[in-house]
Amino acid sequence: MRRLTAGLAGLALALSALAAHAQTAAPPAAPAAIPAAPGAMSVENTTISDLLADPGGKAVLEKDMPKLVSYPGLDQIKGMTLRGISVYPEAELDDAKLTAIQKDLDAAKK
Repeated sequence: MRRLTAGLAGLALALSALAAHAQTAAPPAAPAAIPAAPGAMSVENTTISDLLADPGGKAVLEKDMPKLVSYPGLDQIKGMTLRGISVYPEAELDDAKLTAIQKDLDAAKK
């Protein structure tokens, strides 16, 4: 009986320490925002729908993300940004790819 009580007390102590650590652990840092040129469309703030509606934005997406343009579920994600869909692995969008797309969007504005 003593062993069971000691074991339960040890378990309770370990769980309380874990809970305390979870409360003080910092959440994962959000990725740094990728700045856009003044007046350019943005991977951070421009919706996919707006990118597709703009001839320059559509050309960038066709060049940099041809799978996105032909994606069967495109209507379901048109209200999202490229940064927004980057959290899904199947989007194949990391910060390096988003930065490259942003450069192309900046150039399309000129």
